[in-house]
Amino acid sequence: MLTLTRELRDRIVAHARADHPDEACGVIAGPAGTDRPERFVPMLNAARSPTFYEFDSTDLLKLYREMDDRDEEPVVIYHSHTATEAYPSRTDVSYAGEPGAHYVLVSTAECGNDEGPYSFRSFRIVDGEITEEEVQIVDSYAP
Repeated sequence: MLTLTRELRDRIVAHARADHPDEACGVIAGPAGTDRPERFVPMLNAARSPTFYEFDSTDLLKLYREMDDRDEEPVVIYHSHTATEAYPSRTDVSYAGEPGAHYVLVSTAECGNDEGPYSFRSFRIVDGEITEEEVQIVDSYAP
């Protein structure tokens, strides 16, 4: 199960809407070993595409160095689908290289840039196998 604060969920959705019709992408880093998403890091979709996302390699290297320096890991890796459901594509599965991460997908197919219905789902992707998981939205993490 992915436990995520309302604020982080809202920031992911806002990023997805802002980048529509292109796919949005980013990472939420958290303290290593905690499975607690804390630091929102929106990334640039280097592909600038409505059907594909790609992290800029320089930005990604910088992010991984920052996470190493801060003793963090990628807890959530997110991106949006702009015309299809919030479910990992074959390409998404082939790029899923963090077995411990939650892969969040947001579909803006119904709402586009506007307020309105969206789909928000989380998956684990390990060795090419997709498993959907429950998402629990909380106001804050319990101490």
